[in-house]
Formats: sequence, C-alpha cells, structure tokens
Amino acid sequence: MDDLRLAPTVGIVGCVLYLAALAVPYALVETPSAVSAYYSAGAFSPLIPGVFALISIIVLAAGREGRSDPSVAAGASIGIGVFIVALSAVWALTVPESLVLGLTESTLMEHHRWAVVAAGCPIPLGSAWFARALGLL
Repeated sequence: MDDLRLAPTVGIVGCVLYLAALAVPYALVETPSAVSAYYSAGAFSPLIPGVFALISIIVLAAGREGRSDPSVAAGASIGIGVFIVALSAVWALTVPESLVLGLTESTLMEHHRWAVVAAGCPIPLGSAWFARALGLL
C-alpha cells in the first residue's frame, strides 16, 4: 500500500462525499427555495465550505501527482479541511431544528446537517495521513 498515493485520495474522496452530502437536500425537498432557506438559516451557509472542498480536491490532487510541493499541499489541505469541518459544525449547531423538520416528511433530513459535518471529516484526516506519509508529522 502506497501511503503517498492513498492518503491524498482519501482526502479527495472526503471532498467528493462532502459535496454529495450538500446535494442531498435538493433530491429530498420539492422546492429548491426551501433548500436555499435551509442552507442560509444557520450562522453562515455550508456552501462556503463546499467551495473550499472543491479547492481542496485540486490541492490534494496536485500534491499527489507532484505538480506542486506535496508538503505544501498536505499542510494547506489540513488547514482547509479543519476549516471545512469547523464551519460545517457551526452551521449544524445554529440552524433551527424547526426549519429542518419542516422541510420534508423524510426522516433523512433530520440527520442531514450532522451527516454534512461527518462527511467533511475525511478531508483533514486524509490530509494529516498524507503529511505523516511525507514525514512531516
């Protein structure tokens, strides 16, 4: 097993999972404006960390393929990953539960905000594993 290739791939998969988790309400809720209200109801929108997840995909892939300095890519993606998880957690804690329960009858939406936070966790974990494989940690 090559940790220098597998570790950033775990981070990239985490980014894709995070973006997929952000897309789930659009499939469960009938009106897109309700999803927009859901995402803007907290302290700030989790779509902001979604943009950083896209950036993290590029950073991790560039570090894995040697197109940028792997140690810089690993360090940057750790910071970005922690930022994604922290902002997602703040959003999940501040979004009103009454709004979440009123979106749809699906019980999946009750746990969606916590699934978004959990989906972001592989990003800093894979990035830290990448840094460790590089001998930085």
